[in-house]
Amino acid sequence: MTERLSSNAATPPTGPNLLTRLLRAREASLVLILLVLVGTTAALNSRFLSAQSLRDLALNVAIVALVVVGQTLVLLMKHVDLSVSSVLGLTAFLSGSLFVTHPNLPVPLAFLAGIGIGALLGVVNGLLVAYGKVPALVATLGTLYVFRGVDYAIVHGGQITASNLPAAFSTFASGAVLGVPFLVLLVLAVMIAFSVYLRSYRSGREYYAVGSNVDAAVLAGIDVNRRVLTGFVLSGAIAGLAGVLYLARFGTVDAAAGSGIELQVIAAAVVGGVAITGGVGTIAGAGIGALLLGVIGSALVALRAPAFWQQAIQGALLLLAISVDIILAKRAARAMQERSHR
Repeated sequence: MTERLSSNAATPPTGPNLLTRLLRAREASLVLILLVLVGTTAALNSRFLSAQSLRDLALNVAIVALVVVGQTLVLLMKHVDLSVSSVLGLTAFLSGSLFVTHPNLPVPLAFLAGIGIGALLGVVNGLLVAYGKVPALVATLGTLYVFRGVDYAIVHGGQITASNLPAAFSTFASGAVLGVPFLVLLVLAVMIAFSVYLRSYRSGREYYAVGSNVDAAVLAGIDVNRRVLTGFVLSGAIAGLAGVLYLARFGTVDAAAGSGIELQVIAAAVVGGVAITGGVGTIAGAGIGALLLGVIGSALVALRAPAFWQQAIQGALLLLAISVDIILAKRAARAMQERSHR
């Protein structure tokens, strides 16, 4: 009997296996919903799964999914960045202006310029939130309008057209490898890089620590202000990159470019399991959330549903996801209190 007890005590507790963990993951339920939605729509309209439809869907979702990466970093810290649409629009126009003033500008320099401009705008948000202690919702709502106003002042009624862009830049969105557009491959590379960063590096895990409990993060030696500033700078830089890709994708850019995309981005992140209460979420889940919203929009078009239903369903999904997250957060808090009293 003693030997059996000793043997049991020496056996380490076994957790759920890999298959069980995958089935429990938020991403698994989203993929299941996605498959059901695609299958149902394809059964009603066979052209929904045509090569051209899938290509257009991938290109439309890619830019939103890219901005979602930066938004996820900010949401993990229990903040929000509403200014991403204005950053995207401003960097798209300024990048196009570089090609107008310097027709022989190398394409990589245009990408670097977009990322740099976005990062500078992110610094403004980061300083206001991290060191000015302005609530992120208020600070980025203000810069949303300030950056858009600057955009209108610079554009001054003009626009960038495809004829102003070099062929090497315009073909970035149309070129493909094995049928997958370069633009989509670049977005996937960014998503994979930040997924690894958040999962495997100490500085990446600090985003979760800050969002879970900021006081505990300070006691653990994390420089919270620096981490918050870095998160907003990265969000701005990624939105700047998205602005350059937006220019390559659509070719024509005016002062209204990217307007309203911030709500799509937040909806995609929250639907994908990134908690608005901070500390929970993954890049993969947020990306699947962006894909799900994109598929819903394309499905409604394929089924010839009125356009306003797209916004209504997007808003309903956002409310549903937030409600689920609040319920889960309360259950988790109650479970922790019960364990602490044992």
